[in-house]
Amino acid sequence: MFVLIVGCGRVGSAVARKMLQEGHEVSVLDEDPEAIAQLEKGAEREWVDQGGSFTVGTALEIEALEAAGIERADAFVASTDGDNTNLVIAQIAQRRYEVPTVVVRVLDPARATWYEQQGLRTVCPTKIAIDMLEGAVHEAVG
Repeated sequence: MFVLIVGCGRVGSAVARKMLQEGHEVSVLDEDPEAIAQLEKGAEREWVDQGGSFTVGTALEIEALEAAGIERADAFVASTDGDNTNLVIAQIAQRRYEVPTVVVRVLDPARATWYEQQGLRTVCPTKIAIDMLEGAVHEAVG
């Protein structure tokens, strides 16, 4: 499976490393050329030597998405630090490039719910944290 991950922070890089370890072909796109260091943390070899690819570019530019391989992606993960960017590029991946699996990180729970209703697969860390914190309080109180 060919996986394209946009955003190479803590989340995107962790997903990329895991996907590569599982034997998938992984391409990462980030606007910061230094972000590749996140992919190489704790590794004995450079990201490219491990079999991954890294493209420097802006996620909202079609040329950058194409350079990173969106046209042949089986899965697309939008994990930048901006909800707006993530939602736009996820829709581009889904609608323009017909990527079979598109997953988007959305921090705003209300927006995550709305976009989920529109057909995007969303992951909302904020909602997950709220649910876990509420559960922990209920568990502690009894």
